[in-house]
Amino acid sequence: MLADVAAGRLALTHEALDAHPRPQAADSLRHVLVANGALPPRDEGVARTERWATDLIATLAQPQDRRLAKPYTTWRVLRRLRRSAAQHPRPRTYTANAHVRLRAAVDFLTWLADQNLTLADCRQPDVDLWLETGPAAGNVRDFLIWAAEHKHCRTLHVAPPPRNNGTATEPEQRWEQITQLLHDETIDLTDRVAGCLLLLYGQQLSRIAAMTTDQVTEYDGTVVVRFGRDEINLPDKLGQALLELVRTGRPYTGVGSPNTRWLFPGLLPSKPITASRLGERLRRLGIAAQPGRRSTMIHLAAHLTAAVLADLLNLAPTTAVRWMHQAGADWTRYAAELCQDHDPQP
Repeated sequence: MLADVAAGRLALTHEALDAHPRPQAADSLRHVLVANGALPPRDEGVARTERWATDLIATLAQPQDRRLAKPYTTWRVLRRLRRSAAQHPRPRTYTANAHVRLRAAVDFLTWLADQNLTLADCRQPDVDLWLETGPAAGNVRDFLIWAAEHKHCRTLHVAPPPRNNGTATEPEQRWEQITQLLHDETIDLTDRVAGCLLLLYGQQLSRIAAMTTDQVTEYDGTVVVRFGRDEINLPDKLGQALLELVRTGRPYTGVGSPNTRWLFPGLLPSKPITASRLGERLRRLGIAAQPGRRSTMIHLAAHLTAAVLADLLNLAPTTAVRWMHQAGADWTRYAAELCQDHDPQP
């Protein structure tokens, strides 16, 4: 492929690589070219979703359904995805929500066609019948809201999905896992550090994977890490492990990769490890990421105010408050009790 580029048989553009008959090899070459400045960077998650959406819409048999799905895809789902990617730049754009909504819209339109109905003909009993087809049927809610706003159908109601808090790792098991990660030096350094950041500070795997070395600093023998606005002093064992990871790095990086600032570099040039790969590594140690993080956040929310939690862990205030409620913490009397504790004795 490089020979084809040099000979002028393959254009040095993203579009030419997208159309190459060997997409996996073309994608690997793309990452090398972008990392070394030969191609301009682009958000590959958004680009893949655009191509996937085009293929998905083409599966609709009715022309009027394709005409409905295309503007919904372009002006609702992809526009929201591009805006999110631009406002919150990160190594990989989160595209799963876009896929879920587009799939739900196409499946619903296909189902209506099988019932000899169009979206304009659809009534609330038809929607209720659709919702009985499976647990994913409710994902059509966003499409129906958009369609009603643009006068493609009447107002149709789909209840928002219930919030599922899920299960949490038992506190005793969590502390056992933390102790093992801190003291068992036979465990790979990457897994020890990533597991501790998950189980001590409730960091999502996507955020851990995207951490850079400049988030870690040493002051007079004390190692600190910064997730949000404020720095956090680390326990000695974790601090030393994190320093070692910064200094030695992981044993491999991608072919053609320039120097990287990622704390957990991946195989692709200038890209970090993926969150899914990090999750696989932790599962081998018996650590389930979501239950482990949930247990950690409940513990932290029970001991810290929502404002402090948001600043330390880079959370939205509403998210910190939600964790506080899940933990059963009541900080409404916090200021009053603090003042009472500091009242001078008569």
